[in-house]
Amino acid sequence: MPVQTISTEKAPAAIGPYSQATIAGGFLFTAGQIPLDPTTMEVVAGDVVPQSKQVMANLAEVLAKAGATWKDVVKTTVFLHDMADFPRFNEVYAAALGDARPARSTVQVAALPRGVSVEVELIAKLP
Repeated sequence: MPVQTISTEKAPAAIGPYSQATIAGGFLFTAGQIPLDPTTMEVVAGDVVPQSKQVMANLAEVLAKAGATWKDVVKTTVFLHDMADFPRFNEVYAAALGDARPARSTVQVAALPRGVSVEVELIAKLP
């Protein structure tokens, strides 16, 4: 079965040679989402809280386009510029996921695209 690409105007357009997400083998694999407003393609203002809310909203739209929800997510990878932001990120993350509990890795990185505080990618099993 060929790899299928997913794209929605409700999440930021890919700004390079990649897709918002791909489907292969019954799974959805997203690109890392940074806190870009999908309408303006600008980074949302503020610290890790509004940026995390935008990232999670962007991912929710990609999931929806693929016919999935947070309950279908099996793994997330979180990239934080500063691990001191983890507690505040985690509050936003928990609110977005509700009672879904995918496996998660969280790492601190030296830098992220456009100087943002957070980036998240995920893998979901499609219903």
